[in-house]
Amino acid sequence: MKTLIQSFLIVNAVLMSTMGAEEVVYAQVGDTVTLKPPVGTNLQRQYLYWFFSDLQVAWRNSFGGKGFHKDEPWTNRLSWLDDSLVIKNIQQEHFGTFSCKLKSKTLITFKVLKLNVTKSPSSLLLPGEILSLDCSVEAPQGHRKPGIYWLDPQGKKIANNEGPFKVTAKGQHNGQWTCVVRNDRTEHKATVSVTVVDLSPAPQRPQYTSLSSPLILPCSIPAPISWEQMKAKGIRGVDWLFFPKPSSNLISDDPQSLFSLSLEDPLNWKPNQDRGLTPVRDFKKGDLSLTRNRGREDDRGDYVCILKVNENMSLNRTVQVNVLKIISYPGTDLISGQQVNLTCSFGQPLPSDLRLKWFTPEQSSLQPLSPDHHRAHLTIPQVGTGDGGKWRCELRQSNTLLASTVITLKIEVPKLSVWMLVIICSATIIIILLLILCFIFYKRRQRKLRHLRHRLCQCKNPKPKGFYRT
Repeated sequence: MKTLIQSFLIVNAVLMSTMGAEEVVYAQVGDTVTLKPPVGTNLQRQYLYWFFSDLQVAWRNSFGGKGFHKDEPWTNRLSWLDDSLVIKNIQQEHFGTFSCKLKSKTLITFKVLKLNVTKSPSSLLLPGEILSLDCSVEAPQGHRKPGIYWLDPQGKKIANNEGPFKVTAKGQHNGQWTCVVRNDRTEHKATVSVTVVDLSPAPQRPQYTSLSSPLILPCSIPAPISWEQMKAKGIRGVDWLFFPKPSSNLISDDPQSLFSLSLEDPLNWKPNQDRGLTPVRDFKKGDLSLTRNRGREDDRGDYVCILKVNENMSLNRTVQVNVLKIISYPGTDLISGQQVNLTCSFGQPLPSDLRLKWFTPEQSSLQPLSPDHHRAHLTIPQVGTGDGGKWRCELRQSNTLLASTVITLKIEVPKLSVWMLVIICSATIIIILLLILCFIFYKRRQRKLRHLRHRLCQCKNPKPKGFYRT
């Protein structure tokens, strides 16, 4: 009982301390506004009423019963959130004074004021045009004038601004701008959407491709700009140009016109020079990218996406492309025992944040590769048959695969040359001739010995062996 009395006294003290308090709430047309009674008040078992000026718009009794004003302009706009009153899709006629009452006592009063945000021009902007943003609020009597500042689409705070905020439009100004009104340590926000016709930022690093990797040339305009809006702004079309690097295998280093897109009907890409590239399917939604399933050795160079705004102005983005490839010296058809040098590169020094990774055939003499082999050059002192097969080189940034390329080595067992065959055949013939001569001499000698024995055996009076008297 004592605890219950203490709780009642505490609640009553809070109610008395907040009785008649007044707060200012700023809102934009279309916002959802939540009006909360004072913090720390327990109103669950109390009769609670919400008034707009003298009109009762919501009520709730201690048994859970609820009700709302059903006539316009309040129809289907009001709801309860615990003890708070929620106003959905607030309109001009809903701005004014709201009060929360406990029986006949007013707990708190809210002045809901309109926050006006405007932009000029109201249509699309081109880079270089002046963007003007204005955020205006009312300062009711007895309250300090609120402070105002802007947040750009990247969330960067713009210095406090009393009047309209003006800036020369750029691509990074495209998106949602937020006006922040600070009043009595509370913040109220309103947003306005700004659309700047510009091309997407160019990639910060080159695009990498190879004979084993796709080629992607990104370029786009911000969504949801329609081609009809761009035509109304005077934009004429889009071009893709290619500036090959001098080291490529092209005969001429002059720029090449790849594709043209005219905004005249029918809207479609016109190919000017066939390099196997294809525009993406979503170009009508603003994606102007070009792709190809596989890179080529002559893809190295600068690809320029140009948005033709008018005769005196155009917007462009440059995509630099490097081709990753493996070079084998002295070649790919090798004889077992040769020294081979493999180089994986794209024609210029490797940036510090990129790394190469090699993958060898399973039976390679360099298996497993040590960490110091993750570099551009590999040397195989003496290739063997196990080194034959596919060698793959990957270009990575952290765990992201940028491109990969493959080379196939063919290793053969050493073959005898023509001179070696001549020498071996000659030596064999000489040995055979010598053997034949030896055999002939041997036969002749055998024949002579048989003839001599035959002569000795034909003597008529052979003398016995020993000594005789004469």
